[in-house]
Amino acid sequence: MNIVKNLYWTGALIFLLHVGAACAQTDAGLTANSIKIGMSGPFSGTAGAYGTEMRSVISLYFDQINAAGGINGRTLQLVSMDDGYETDRAVENTRALIENEKVFALTGYYGSSPTAAAMAVFSAAKVPLVGTISGSDALRTPVNRYMFHLRASYANETDQIVKQLLTVGLTRIGVLYQNDGFGKSGLDGVTAALKKNRLEPVVVASVERNSTEVAAAVKAMAQVKPQAIILVTLYKPTAAFVQQLKAANLHPYLATLSPVGADNLVRELGALARGIMISQVMPYPWDDTRPVVHDYKKLMEKSGRGDALSYYGMEAYINARVLVEAIRLSGANPSREKLVSALESMHNFNVGGFPLSFSAASHNGSQFVEITLLGANGKVIR
Repeated sequence: MNIVKNLYWTGALIFLLHVGAACAQTDAGLTANSIKIGMSGPFSGTAGAYGTEMRSVISLYFDQINAAGGINGRTLQLVSMDDGYETDRAVENTRALIENEKVFALTGYYGSSPTAAAMAVFSAAKVPLVGTISGSDALRTPVNRYMFHLRASYANETDQIVKQLLTVGLTRIGVLYQNDGFGKSGLDGVTAALKKNRLEPVVVASVERNSTEVAAAVKAMAQVKPQAIILVTLYKPTAAFVQQLKAANLHPYLATLSPVGADNLVRELGALARGIMISQVMPYPWDDTRPVVHDYKKLMEKSGRGDALSYYGMEAYINARVLVEAIRLSGANPSREKLVSALESMHNFNVGGFPLSFSAASHNGSQFVEITLLGANGKVIR
């Protein structure tokens, strides 16, 4: 009988140890006083300006929350790693953030290809990623339990761009796309939008990721002379393309997607940026009538950066706010699974005038798209 009792208690102890180990793994990144959040993004290279701005704003908002007592007494710690907009480095960083840094959740990722590759790592580890700068359908379908999107898809953006071009009578449309997940997803969106109107691109050219070698693309456009060109590229190759296009005395209507970053493009192009159309997936960062914009502007002014408002900063701010609110909704004893459930409970959630809606069936929080133009002196015109 004693042997049976001993075996029972030994088995129970082993079971409890296993449960304890599982709980410790689930709640990695949490202590009684802190919550550790991981971020992999480009802080160097041709896309470095994007990641740097996002990290800065997320850090500022975390500091604001910490100064007010944190979340249920826990302060937020952001651990960031530079991936240079390179897929392999994003995967390595994700693994290091989860296995070495033991982060509770991930946020503020950048790029379709890097995020798609990292998805295999954080999904297997059941670590939620809240917010990535990508509208790729490959990241959205099927629904991944551990990935939440705060921005509209590239299909949403390209559909609005094509509608705008067709409205003003421009039907001979070319495409320059970045040869990666981002560019190909945007190209697919343009092609699908044109097909609805029994059209197709009159010319398609590409540029490699992290490259500004666009001479061949300019030559391809010169041979066809499209009325308009949709650019599914980031600001460095976009600027190089526009400069060489103008030098070749080609002046088609130009449109690009939100990832280009209006402020970065203006800094690269100066007066040549005037007239370029950009689809935006975040609120206009200078519209004080929207509460979330007012709050973002106030945060930036307090940090001495009130003159550095941008769409990327706006997105980073909304990203940080949604993550913080979801952790709060997870309760006094949060876990990663509770965080996922909290996010999925955020139906018709209003972030200061910017609506988001998640559910178990859809992690695509927004379909908001607004068309803007770059005006004189680099001003973004709605």
